[in-house]
Amino acid sequence: QVQLVESGGGSVQAGGSLRLSCVASELTSGCMAWFRQTPRNEREAVASISTGAGYTDYVDSVKGRFTISRDAIKTTVYLQMNNLVPEDTAMYYCAASSSWAGYCPRSKLGYNYWGQGTQVTVSS
Repeated sequence: QVQLVESGGGSVQAGGSLRLSCVASELTSGCMAWFRQTPRNEREAVASISTGAGYTDYVDSVKGRFTISRDAIKTTVYLQMNNLVPEDTAMYYCAASSSWAGYCPRSKLGYNYWGQGTQVTVSS
């Protein structure tokens, strides 16, 4: 069972930055991703990175502002979030998949391991 532990959330003003970290207890062979969820919305994929080649994917609303990256041994994934806006306020979850389907899924159903989440709050 892979365990994921997130850190780095907090409260910032609009225009500020935060960096989220996710440490996995072991290497997974598929993808690692960040999702976010608010009480009103479904859990949505924000960014993902494949374990193998490091392919990245972003939801349109964060392109140019967020960057997903990983460390050399591929068990820690980061989400650098710049120019934050109030709409980015959500609980952010780290996710990992244990199989590679040729792409990183955007659906939460494509991931079988989840962290507990870290809250990001952006004030205007």
